[in-house]
Amino acid sequence: METKHKYYDHEESFKRIDEILDESDSSFLEVDEIPPRDKLTYKNGFYVNCSALFVDIRGSSKLPEKHKRPTLAKIYRSYISECVAIMNGNTDCSEIMITGDCVSGIYNTPQPSQLDDMFANAFKINSMVIVLNHKFQKRNITEIEVGIGMAYGRALMIKSGYKGSGLNEIVWMGDVVNEASNLCGKANKGLSNKVIFTSNFIYENLNENNKNFLKKNYEHDCYHGDIINTNMQKWYEDNCK
Repeated sequence: METKHKYYDHEESFKRIDEILDESDSSFLEVDEIPPRDKLTYKNGFYVNCSALFVDIRGSSKLPEKHKRPTLAKIYRSYISECVAIMNGNTDCSEIMITGDCVSGIYNTPQPSQLDDMFANAFKINSMVIVLNHKFQKRNITEIEVGIGMAYGRALMIKSGYKGSGLNEIVWMGDVVNEASNLCGKANKGLSNKVIFTSNFIYENLNENNKNFLKKNYEHDCYHGDIINTNMQKWYEDNCK
C-alpha cells in the first residue's frame, strides 16, 4: 500500500488499539461464500470456505548471482504479470496477492466444478512457465522453476490497515492459506516431486478426468502432477521448437 504520511499521534494510536481489542467476537460472521470487499469494515470480519492457490519460484535467492538488476526486473515482471493474468481471468478468483516472487490467489469455490476451474489455472501457469523459459533462453536469461500449491478450507477475511488514512488491505488467515503455502513450498523440490501439489480434499473433489493427471505423494500426504494446458503446449510446439 502506498504511504500517505499522516502525522502519528500516540494518544489516538492507543485509543485505536483499545477499539480493535474490545471488538465483539459476534462481529465476525460465518458465511458460505466470499462476500464483496465493500462489506468489510475495521470492526467486522467473515469466516468463509474458500480455496487458495500459491505459486513461487524455486531457488530465486540465487538469481541475483546470475543477473544484474534490470534483467532480474524483467524476470520477475514477466513471471508475475502472467501469473496474475491467469488468476485474474478466473471469475472465481476474489483476491490476488504478490509477496516477493510468490503470487497467490483466493478463490470462491462452493461448487466442485469451481475447484476444477482453479486446478486449470494451476496447469495454465505451468504451461506459461514453459513458454516463458523458452523466451528466457533466447535472451540468455536463466530459466526458472516454480512450485504450485492448492488447498481448500476455512479462512478469516478481515480489513486491516490504518483507519481513516486510506491505507488498508484484505488479510486472509487460516489453515487453507497455510496449507496452500506449505504445499507450494514443497512442490517441485527433489527428483520425485512434481510442479503441482494439491491437498487431499481438492483431489477428492476434482472431476475424474483431472484426478487421472495426479498421483499420490506419500512423503507429503498430498497429490501431485506435472499437468500442462494442451492448447498452450500446442502453441509452444508450433512456435518454439
